[in-house]
Amino acid sequence: MKRHKRAPESPLPQIAGIDPVRLRLPGDPDGTWPDLGAWLTARYAGTRGAESMAHLLATGRVLGAGGRVLHARDPYEPGAYLWFHRDMPQEPAVPFPIPVVHRDAHLLVVDKPHFLATTPRGSHVFQTALARLRQELDLPELSPAHRLDRLTAGLVMFSIRPEDRGAYQTLFQERRISKEYEALAALDPGLAAPRTVRSHIEKVRGVIAAVEVPGAEPNAESVVELTGAKGALGRYRLVPHTGRTHQLRVHMNGLGLPILGDPVYPRVTDPAPQDYRRPLQLLAKVLEFTDPVTGTAHRFESGRTLQAWNDPEAWEAGRAG
Repeated sequence: MKRHKRAPESPLPQIAGIDPVRLRLPGDPDGTWPDLGAWLTARYAGTRGAESMAHLLATGRVLGAGGRVLHARDPYEPGAYLWFHRDMPQEPAVPFPIPVVHRDAHLLVVDKPHFLATTPRGSHVFQTALARLRQELDLPELSPAHRLDRLTAGLVMFSIRPEDRGAYQTLFQERRISKEYEALAALDPGLAAPRTVRSHIEKVRGVIAAVEVPGAEPNAESVVELTGAKGALGRYRLVPHTGRTHQLRVHMNGLGLPILGDPVYPRVTDPAPQDYRRPLQLLAKVLEFTDPVTGTAHRFESGRTLQAWNDPEAWEAGRAG
């Protein structure tokens, strides 16, 4: 059996709880890249990172194994590793706390607020649940067991120790964990009995909205049930049996019941990142599972409520709840 060489230790520390970017140089049997700069130029061509990477190289902020400073004209070495911290603009603070629901030696469960990304992605790096929790709780090796959309509030699980990460991630990959969400949308009395929705959902990288493909083999399944009504507003219990991107939002929209406050379905409205008015009325409410590390039976429930249910006037007016 072929064994892969283990990556050397990073010569760069975390910054604000964020690990440096690590790249491994691919093979180059045809001698396409005469030097390191040529490969990095090709890799980042046409992206926002092109200018930033050139600047990082020019200022000695790209390091190789052992902390050696790398330069654009260094020879290209297939299989070698390099590290750097991305140049990032100042991020506006997401002004909401992250309550801890449970913490032990292995597992952290928090009640994520709306508008806070779970992990670094795109322009959200330091203002993410992962980065903030690493700093606020002094847990530098914290890693996510799964992800929750930036716009969705509720329960998120993290592994505290690197050696436990795979066990917790496998819970989600093998669907050995029960998840329950709550959502607000237009009232449909016909959904008083649970309805199972199955469809084929596709999400194209770089396109914000996922789509359902008619006639394709289903790859997403959700159970939808009406649990309450106030005037024209319905409260729904949603149970996903798969984990496709935006699955619950897509399925509710497909039923003609887009979730209140959704800026993507049925149409993309693209609000400003710092517009915290009228949050998406979707909440990751319950997580239930047997802990794969300790064997403990867990049931966690979010302490949050959806604003439009308790104070619809404030939600409509865009006042913080």
